[in-house]
Parts: sequence; structure tokens; C-alpha cells
Amino acid sequence: MIGLIAATAAGRRAATELAEALGPDDCRLYQGPVGESVRTAFAECTQLVCFLATGATVRLLAPLLAAESSDKHTDPGVVCVDESRRFAVALLGGHEGGANELAARVAAALDARPVITTATDATAVPGLDTLGLPVSGDLAAVSRALLDGDPVRLVGAELFPLPALPANVTPDAPADAPTIVVGDSLVPEGDVPTVRLFTPSLVVGVGASKGAPAEEILGLVHAALTDAGLDPRSLHSLASADAKAEEPGLLAAAAELGVPVRFFTADELATVAVPNPSDAPLAALGTPSVAEAAALLAADAAGTAELLVPKRKSAPEGRAAMATVAVARRAVRGRLAIVGLGPGARDLLTDRARTELRRASVVVGLDQYVDQIRDLLRPGVRIEATGLGAEEERARSAVRLAQQGLAVALIGSGDAGVYAMASPALAEAGADIDVVGVPGVTAAMAAASLLGAPLGHDHVSISLSDLHTPWEVIERRVRAAAEADLVVTFYNPRSRARDWQLPKALAILAEHRDAPATPVGIARSVSRPDEWHRVTTLAALDPAEVDMFTVVTVGNTASREVAGRFVTPRGYRWQA
Repeated sequence: MIGLIAATAAGRRAATELAEALGPDDCRLYQGPVGESVRTAFAECTQLVCFLATGATVRLLAPLLAAESSDKHTDPGVVCVDESRRFAVALLGGHEGGANELAARVAAALDARPVITTATDATAVPGLDTLGLPVSGDLAAVSRALLDGDPVRLVGAELFPLPALPANVTPDAPADAPTIVVGDSLVPEGDVPTVRLFTPSLVVGVGASKGAPAEEILGLVHAALTDAGLDPRSLHSLASADAKAEEPGLLAAAAELGVPVRFFTADELATVAVPNPSDAPLAALGTPSVAEAAALLAADAAGTAELLVPKRKSAPEGRAAMATVAVARRAVRGRLAIVGLGPGARDLLTDRARTELRRASVVVGLDQYVDQIRDLLRPGVRIEATGLGAEEERARSAVRLAQQGLAVALIGSGDAGVYAMASPALAEAGADIDVVGVPGVTAAMAAASLLGAPLGHDHVSISLSDLHTPWEVIERRVRAAAEADLVVTFYNPRSRARDWQLPKALAILAEHRDAPATPVGIARSVSRPDEWHRVTTLAALDPAEVDMFTVVTVGNTASREVAGRFVTPRGYRWQA
């Protein structure tokens, strides 16, 4: 919950507006004396937005931060907004409290400027506590070395797809340099300032008798990990047989550990070769192994996972054991983010896309798209840019780099899944890498917003490029759309080498529509500096106005022009 506190009428208006933008169910506007509101919200909320001066907010927070219960790891993030709504200042808990991210959201909602002063964010160096991994150690000392350009030793970089790190971070730094250790092993404290990043690499397979207590399962999981020199903070998931899917103790243990449980059928478990098969689960469930087989299968179905801890039983006093566990390590998996950049304008680039771009150590894309977002990339990121016509090469390169264990962002314009890079990349990618899709604003959507509401009813997008699709197939699809009375958006409508396809497609549509009355929207270079658009008709459209940077949308028989705007009625009865 985000607590909103304001002292003036203007502040309360801004708080109300912000609540609407962020979601009323996620915000609470505190009424009454400001000091009391801050104290109450600080105790009740995970984040605060104070429509107050920063000095006043600091004075109100000071006694709360001095309390014994205050902890930088759990205190709420606090953002201040000035009276004229010019700035959203991340005041407290920039990283762990989420104030930096909240400041950006508040600024976007109120048309303000986010002010973020944490050193790593200000210098585009990745904060070690922002990588999505549990972290411990001397964060201040190692971060200071990162920022100062001092040598920082990196251990275990091959175990997780990290984002681009500064050039002073290297495996070859001196042994006495501040150190970043990536992995899942317990490491004793040393004399060198060290930060541990715990990879989500451990899977614990669990066999449990009916009614096994959660405490017994939890104790056995912790003992198995720590006795093997493994850190519980690297636990990724539990796994078991599907016959245990409703076992209360197992589900409660997973909830306590904060990890999911995967369940497998007996037939699936029985296919896994294990070192310690047993007759007991074979008789009861139909598989010679639960704990070991489930751990290995959940860690990697391809069979490359490593069994670190063979099955071991719990040892409760005065009764038989009711739990068995085994531990496997997940194979290192690279990460491929397929990112849609939108039509070109920076304000149409989504926050999720920005996050993925900064999460990457390698960016792959068309050279002109890379140039659009180059300023958003972290220093040290590797860039693989190629020219037009090399789509398959880019897709294969991105997949190959992810298979090497790297964090890769494959970028494309619009939405990467619409006539773009997602299709060739996913055709190449196997189950050995993690894939994340990041949607973007498509050219058709952006054009529609300029033209009016042309896509208000059923519609279809068709590419007129016959480089990948025979014209006979394209023509059949255009004719089907015409007969079905669908609004049609044409991508790749016309180029110097392909100047006859658009007139042919328009002629097919005209066979089924009143050409002088059917609106057609043309939008070129949408959201870019040379953008233009206009609404004409199917009869009046001049194909010579159209090129490869243009989107053409043709209405259906119900579409019409209203006050210069292209509108396709939704068909509401109340508008009849």
C-alpha cells in the first residue's frame, strides 16, 4: 500500500490525481495532522508519497528512523513532491524501499521530473541490490569501489546472466580487491570487503508421508543445504510427486520458504535415473524415487542438472521419519529478452522495456533501432548491430549469446511479436534458455490513435511484402478480409521495387465496399519528427503517397469520417 500525505489543498488535489493514476486500491490518502499521518503511514504502508517540502519530511521522519524498530532493509520507500508538482524526489529507501522506481512512476503520473540521487543510478552503474538476486555483505564498500573505478574482483560471473558491469569489475582483479561473489555456496567471512549475490540455482526434491509436519520438512531442507555448504538464499523451488500436491505440510513449508513447488507424475519421475532408488515409493506411488528424481527433473528436464545432495531422511525423536529430501543444482541458463521499442517516440517506450535494456549485458538489433536507445544502455554493454535484411542472423546471434549464459536483449520496433524479431528468435530458441517477452506499442495502434478510432471493431493486419509470403497467399488473405467486412491495416504497403501490390489490394477491397464512402487512414513515420497523417477515402487514395514507413488502414462498411476523424463504430445498441 502506498500512503499519500498532503498538507495543503493543492497537495490533496495532486494526491487524489496520483491515486487515480497508480490505482485507488493501491493507495491510501491520510487525513488529519501531517505529523500523525506520517507516523501512521510509516508503520502501515510499504511506500509513502509526501506532498511536502523535503526538509519538513526529513524532520518528520527523523524520529522514526532513530527508533530501534527502524531498518533500512524494511523501512518504506519515501518520495517527496513539491507544491507546484515539478519534482518527485526519492528521499528514503531508493533501492530496497523502491523509492527510485516510485519517483519515476509519480513523475510520469504528475508530469513532473524524477529526482534520484543514489550514486549508482546517477552514474548508470548497476546497483548490486537491484539485480533481482538476494544480496548480503559489505554493500557500501564494494559499491564505493565500483563508483570510484577501483579494481573489483568478480567471482562466479558464469553462474548467472548479469547485466553489463563497469570495466573495473573483472575476474582478474587482485585477490585483496573488494569482491563480488556470485553463486549458491556458503562462504566464510574474510578480510576483504565482499558482496554475495545468491543465484536461484538450488532445487530441493521432497518426499513426504501423509501428514508430515511443515516443521519437519523445513528443518530437513535447511539441514541438507547448510551441511552441504549451500546457502538457503539460493533456493529456487521445491519439487515432489503430484500425489503430494495437496499435502498441507509441504505447501506450508514452501510458503514459509517463499518458493513455488513443482509436481510431477509418477511416470515422469520414473524416467529419471537416480543413484538411490527405493522399493517403498515404487510400491506406494509407482516410481522408485521421489526426492532425487523430482529434484533432478525440476532442476533441468534435459538431464544436465547436478545432484548435490543425495536423498536424506529427517530424524525426529521418538518416531519414524516422515520426510526425505535431495538437492540438485539447476543448469546455468542464459536470458533472452525480446523487447518491443514501440513506434519510435521515447515516451511510447514502456517502463518494462527500459528495465530490460538496462538488465542486458548484450543488445542485438537493427543498427537504426540500436541508435534510438543507445543512451539508455549501461556503460560496458556489448552491442551487436546489423543492417536491414539480416533478421535471421540477428535472431540466431541473440539465441547463441543467451545459450552462452548471457543476459541478451533482442530489440525491434513496435511490438517484437508483430512482423518483427520474436518469431525468428523463438523458432531458434530451445528450452535451455529463459525467454522474456516485452510488449511494445505497434505501428497500427500508434497510427490508429492519430487517425481517430479506426480499429473500434473487428480488424486484421496484413503485410503486403512478398519477400516472405507469396503474393498468391497475400491476395487470398486480402480477399477473405474484404468478404468478411473487416477493417484492414496494411503493413509494408509499398516500396520502390513493389509499387503494384497496394493498388491491387485496394481494388480487391473496393469490390466489397463503397469506395467513395469508405474512409482510409494514412500515417507515416508515426511518433517521429517527420510524422504526418490524413484521412481520405478508398476512391481518393493516391498510392504514390505511401511508402515503407507508412501504415494504411481501410475501413469496413460501417466505418465513417466524423469531424475529420476515422471512426469504426463498436456497434453499441445505445448508439443506434
